[in-house]
Amino acid sequence: MFVLFLCNLSLAPAAASKNKVKGSQGQFPLTQNVTVVEGGTAILTCRVDQNDNTSLQWSNPAQQTLYFDDKKALRDNRIELVRASWHELSISVSDVSLSDEGQYTCSLFTMPVKTSKAYLTVLGVPEKPQISGFSSPVMEGDLMQLTCKTSGSKPAADIRWFKNDKEIKDVKYLKEEDANRKTFTVSSTLDFRVDRSDDGVAVICRVDHESLNATPQVAMQVLEIHYTPSVKIIPSTPFPQEGQPLILTCESKGKPLPEPVLWTKDGGELPDPDRMVVSGRELNILFLNKTDNGTYRCEATNTIGQSSAEYVLIVHDVPNTLLPTTIIPSLTTATVTTTVAITTSPTTSATTSSVRDPNALAGQNGPDHALIGGIVAVVVFVTLCSIFLLGRYLARHKGTYLTNEAKGAEDAPDADTAIINAEGSQVNAEEKKEYFI
Repeated sequence: MFVLFLCNLSLAPAAASKNKVKGSQGQFPLTQNVTVVEGGTAILTCRVDQNDNTSLQWSNPAQQTLYFDDKKALRDNRIELVRASWHELSISVSDVSLSDEGQYTCSLFTMPVKTSKAYLTVLGVPEKPQISGFSSPVMEGDLMQLTCKTSGSKPAADIRWFKNDKEIKDVKYLKEEDANRKTFTVSSTLDFRVDRSDDGVAVICRVDHESLNATPQVAMQVLEIHYTPSVKIIPSTPFPQEGQPLILTCESKGKPLPEPVLWTKDGGELPDPDRMVVSGRELNILFLNKTDNGTYRCEATNTIGQSSAEYVLIVHDVPNTLLPTTIIPSLTTATVTTTVAITTSPTTSATTSSVRDPNALAGQNGPDHALIGGIVAVVVFVTLCSIFLLGRYLARHKGTYLTNEAKGAEDAPDADTAIINAEGSQVNAEEKKEYFI
């Protein structure tokens, strides 16, 4: 049918042909190259600015006529007419395949025939990439080799590697032509030695290609790395004091997760299980004393290995300026002398006030304040007793002296005798007075 159509065109009147040739010397068809993704639709357009009813024709790379003006010449359901006029002939090719790629020709039937070429480029879409070479889990320190591969790209696709969105540049790249000799298979290899920081990291292979419309294809592999535990001991307070509680936390990380930790002190078992309680990863010392000083060790183990950490405990005294808590068992002359020597009247007043302070008799520190208050009370009591005894002693001696002095006057029958007796008594009094001094 197509041959017959061309024959009919050749039988057109000679006069009409001469007119077209004469008026079409300045005519020339205009086309543009077209790029389309495999499976898409290509639009081929041929335009003529000035046309005196001269026919336009599109033909494929095999020189088969597709459309002559608005008449379809090739039976291909994928090819359709878009627009046909004396100034334009546009056709569409749907579901484009790689075999459709090539040079298409638009012909303007002047004398001689004028043509314009349009090259149809078909892009081969790369297949979704695949990552190979990963085996789970991987031991820390092992060398890992991952390969990303994609086929069917035209032109050859580009492969890039990322670890947590950070691109890795040092990779190997290989491009091979497929069996159809039109598309390519591309592969890229990534080599690196893993450590514990790679555990849970997403390794991404990204394929970039112009057929993907700025939406790259990706493949992702999340790494699982097994490693020995890392151990650290964290105290609940940086300054442990006597009488206070203390919690030591054994912070252990590893994969697989370490088994329950083991606590020891100075290379042996914990000395006081009733006061040193182990709960999970915590060592709880209920209240500290100086016997707790030493080196505490926390040990964690998993299927990969073992690790430990140490903490040196030094129990500090409670920062207090209180008097020593010494109990006086009994009141002796030496104790009383020492107490009186360090006690003054202002001190007595101050200590008396402290005895009356209710805080010294109650509260969490009650035993210490009560003991100190008792000592102060004893000191005050002994001081008062000493003063009282000293006063009685002085009063007794003074009374005796006055009585002996008046004794002569009581026994004398008259005044002269009393005076004589008084003088004798004065002598004795002088002796006593000197003895008293």
